[in-house]
Amino acid sequence: MRFVDTTVLLYAISRDRQERDKAKRANEILASRDLALSVQVLQEFYVQATRSSQPDPITHEQAVELVESFMRFPVAPITVGLMQAALATRREWGISYWDAAIIEAGRSLGCNVALSEDLSDGEDYAGVRVENPFR
Repeated sequence: MRFVDTTVLLYAISRDRQERDKAKRANEILASRDLALSVQVLQEFYVQATRSSQPDPITHEQAVELVESFMRFPVAPITVGLMQAALATRREWGISYWDAAIIEAGRSLGCNVALSEDLSDGEDYAGVRVENPFR
């Protein structure tokens, strides 16, 4: 099982010509069935995709439709236990809380890979390995 970070979802809807290859790759990834994500990822996607400061934001309705479609994958809820695990991972590995929450959400769903452009490609966080799908 592979955990999907927010950037994959955002590239999938990008209409920026400079991101065309990343958009294609993101859509290939989202066509897979072995994916998982978290409420945090869905929240970040909604906020970033609808942000008026974006060059080409999508509407609330479009974002809701996409979020609902992404819910076809297993979604890790935000829980006290997840937060405690993320805090421990942040302390142990020296990464940001938000990145640690991504790792721990993936772990909670049984993912051994986290697809992320933001974390260090190839880094293994005690059984959850980061892969940058856009390199």
